[in-house]
Amino acid sequence: MNDIAKALNLSASTVSKALSNSYEISEKTKKLVLEYAEANNYRPNLIAQSLKHGHSNSIGIVVANIDNHFFSQVINGIESIAYQEGYNVIFTQTHESYDLEVKNVTHLAHRSVDGLLISLSTETQNIEHLQKLQEQGLPIVFFDRVSDEMDTHKVIVDNFKGAYEATVHLIRSGYKNIAHITSTANTYVTRERLSGYTQALTDNGIAINEQLIKYCVLGGRDQNEIKGILNELLTNPVKPDAIFTAFDRITTVTLGLLHQLKIKIPQDIALLGFTNTVLADVLNPSLSTVYQPGFEMGQEATKMLISLIKTKRPVTDFETIVLPTQLFLRDSTAKK
Repeated sequence: MNDIAKALNLSASTVSKALSNSYEISEKTKKLVLEYAEANNYRPNLIAQSLKHGHSNSIGIVVANIDNHFFSQVINGIESIAYQEGYNVIFTQTHESYDLEVKNVTHLAHRSVDGLLISLSTETQNIEHLQKLQEQGLPIVFFDRVSDEMDTHKVIVDNFKGAYEATVHLIRSGYKNIAHITSTANTYVTRERLSGYTQALTDNGIAINEQLIKYCVLGGRDQNEIKGILNELLTNPVKPDAIFTAFDRITTVTLGLLHQLKIKIPQDIALLGFTNTVLADVLNPSLSTVYQPGFEMGQEATKMLISLIKTKRPVTDFETIVLPTQLFLRDSTAKK
């Protein structure tokens, strides 16, 4: 700010107020300051601003959708620890959008949160927005959807094992043409669950049929996308006798669409998927699921973040906690 003040022959106080959009500064001066700052790549140090005002005792949370059964359970876990430790929480949703993720993260940093818990959107491939904040000193912990491009604490589930066990169950139940509907290919979770599925097929002597593997580019947000995928599978030369779905929303939407198409479950096609829905037992038929310990994930991630916030020394040793999944077998995979 001092450099801008000297260049424009203004006081540092005037520059500061102009950058903060203060009503005390004229629009002409604001425009002058902002244009100079933009031209010279000025960026405020958000963490320095936070330190100026002291700790906020608040934690920023970034998830895809809070109406997702899994994420709602993670949030409950986060709150159970955060409130106990005297921290408030601020939740934001990306709706699987990279642009919205960047906007939300920037907003939370401006709100001077003491730390950030984030599950990456399905669109996110570039994490520069997070790396810059970490370099400025903001503690960040990943959960569920993580990135290998940043060293920090992470909490995940055993995605490979969960998918492997689910696929093996379908094979042992007598299903041979097992389709896999998953999310966009670029995410860590998608890759791990796909790997578990394919390894289970290989270990049981079943050839991998790429025509039975389908990706939802929109991550399950668009019902029509999943409807199109089901139509492709049902008109495939090798029609699936079972479907293994890899994400919460994809699983529940697939169940509803199969009902709409008058497909009998499991007589025509069996269904098993990752979902934390509390309605799995009462659905018709009851739904076989891979359950993720969302509440525990939220707790562990929050403990890690608060530890980073409270530490007085730079942290260079980071931990990845891997939580187990549980396979619940119900009527949707029962061989008739």
